[in-house]
Amino acid sequence: MTIAIRVLLADDQELVRAGLRMMVDSAPDLAVVAEAATGRQAIRLAREARADVVLMDIRMPELDGLAATRQITADEDLAGVKVLILTTFEVDEYVFEALRSGASGFLGKGSRPDVLIDAIRTVARGDALLSPAATRTLIARFLTHQDPGPAAPPGLLDALTDREREIVALVATGMSNAEIAERLTLSPLTVKTHANHAMTKLGARDRAQLVVLAYQAGLVAKLGV
Repeated sequence: MTIAIRVLLADDQELVRAGLRMMVDSAPDLAVVAEAATGRQAIRLAREARADVVLMDIRMPELDGLAATRQITADEDLAGVKVLILTTFEVDEYVFEALRSGASGFLGKGSRPDVLIDAIRTVARGDALLSPAATRTLIARFLTHQDPGPAAPPGLLDALTDREREIVALVATGMSNAEIAERLTLSPLTVKTHANHAMTKLGARDRAQLVVLAYQAGLVAKLGV
């Protein structure tokens, strides 16, 4: 059977990697293709092993997971590689920075095997692993952060239609497609289509990046959501 999703494990603890490998390899459509103990190794192996998803720890020697994520997501040759950050807690001080660095989401290290496997599948197909509760927490941190990062380029939102702006703003508040659909009296598929169009126009890798861009552009404040 053809392996659909190739996974790279990046964690400096061998015992953690062994546990992750056991969980990932238990799924028929996933396979661990390489392991990295440092951020620099993760970057090199993401390319050499042709990984689809990198499970990235934040605290690693030589180059931490955030810096490694930035380099992977900025490399055009690795455009198809998705990064899933592994954290000790679901939401910590590094999460917003991780998403701003290009990660597609984050997952607690204590997650159940089935949750981990579903998370890998989710980011591999281009969706963001960002729960509504986590999104709202990120928003709260963003709004009170002393240095939320560079503002979005002027005119970034000009390419969006009014409906796309409305949906992006609601996505940024942590609402799911189903919740947005109910609020706007649309089908979930229509909501997803508008969100995907917005991601393409804004150059967002996935839904997680859409949330970051929406706040950096001040879209939510402008629409009063």
